[in-house]
Amino acid sequence: MVIKVFLASSSGSTAIKKKQQDVVGFLEALKVDYTPLDIACNEDNRMWMRQNVPEDKKPANGIPLPPQIFNEESYCGDYDTFFDAKEDNLVYTFLGLPPPPGSKEAEQADKDNIVENGTHAEENLDDTIVPVEDRNGDSNKEVKQATDENEEGEGDEEEQEGAAKEETAESVGDEAPTVKEEEEAAVEETDEVTEDTEGQAEEEEEQEEEELRQLESAPCGQGLKSGGGRGRRRRVGRNTGGRGGVVEAKRC
Repeated sequence: MVIKVFLASSSGSTAIKKKQQDVVGFLEALKVDYTPLDIACNEDNRMWMRQNVPEDKKPANGIPLPPQIFNEESYCGDYDTFFDAKEDNLVYTFLGLPPPPGSKEAEQADKDNIVENGTHAEENLDDTIVPVEDRNGDSNKEVKQATDENEEGEGDEEEQEGAAKEETAESVGDEAPTVKEEEEAAVEETDEVTEDTEGQAEEEEEQEEEELRQLESAPCGQGLKSGGGRGRRRRVGRNTGGRGGVVEAKRC
């Protein structure tokens, strides 16, 4: 593809000369191959340019002014459209050329393709999503199975700990009444022993009082029991062998 730039080398318009220099200088900076065609010295070039500029792109008087840019037979535009493309980093698109890799225009083109094809790409991704298990095969299933077994084992341990705590609580509950019952039984036994001891003491006191009454009513010198009295009165006592072991006599 050949880029054709129609110029007027002998134009007396300073504005036209400046526009022509801007276009040519920018194409050279981009290292774009182009062919300059002078319409001032070549009538064929002038007639071809006027005939191939689209009617809607011609000025009001119908005579297009240079510079005019073509890609082979295809019309690209005049200076104004070229300037707009340069400002938008779309000069290659304006010229109908593929942008070189790494250029700003190439990066912008990639972004535009992503935006345009984004929906289709997402649909394709959704259609081609493969489950994790299918991607990883049997190894992933084994890992999942081991994880499930570990979780089940932890659950069983928690249940066993809960059951052990309940059994301990029940055992404590069962033992508590037993200790209480033993304490109550010990208290009752102590009360019984105390009652027996008090009853025995009362019985001994009554017996002693009876012996004293007998002593008071007995004749002088007569003892209540054998054992050798000394002729003086004293209270009945108990020796280590039992009750009534002491000899008492009335003193006259």
